[in-house]
Amino acid sequence: MPLHKVILLSKTAKLYLWKITEDLDVLKSQIRLKDSSIERLNSMKSESHQKGFLAVRMLLQHNDYNDFDLYYDDFGKPHIKPQGCSIKDVEISISHSNDFSAIVISDEKVGLDLEQLKDKTLKIAPRFMDVSHLNNLSEEEKIKKATVVWGIKESIFKIKNEKGISFPDHIFEDNFTFDDKKATATLKFNNKEEKFKIQFDSVEDYIFVCAFQSINN
Repeated sequence: MPLHKVILLSKTAKLYLWKITEDLDVLKSQIRLKDSSIERLNSMKSESHQKGFLAVRMLLQHNDYNDFDLYYDDFGKPHIKPQGCSIKDVEISISHSNDFSAIVISDEKVGLDLEQLKDKTLKIAPRFMDVSHLNNLSEEEKIKKATVVWGIKESIFKIKNEKGISFPDHIFEDNFTFDDKKATATLKFNNKEEKFKIQFDSVEDYIFVCAFQSINN
């Protein structure tokens, strides 16, 4: 069973990583899907995306949930239905990149992004970040940091998910080093400033980034 890693992010948040090594048919045989999920799966043209979709459901099953517990709101944001005596939805964020799928399950709002390290991210860095934050770094360090910054912006967007948010114009990361494994960032949008706490790390040649909205906003 390729549950690759479980990472405790806080007292109320855990990250689960699934390394996808199974054939597509093997994954399909181990998961029961609701009709809307079957339609969505069948509409995917990429086998990699299909595997990623199913691996997320494997992670749900690992946590005693299933596809029927997962739903998406009108903005496309995922939620898990409350169980037992709970009246509050469990917060969840989902990401998939090539050989890995990941979820974060949390009591507080969370955004997750998972990215494979690629030269392309550095090439497009001027489009989404303050490139002065890459000064005095080696090429490898620049790729890692640019990937983290992209993940910061993507994970914050997943929390807010508001039309009109621009990565370069509205989401600003405070400078950090890769060894910090944490950072802070600010969303300035619609005449409002909101702060976010960031946690990140590498897994093989991938970077995961998790954003949590600061309670002091």
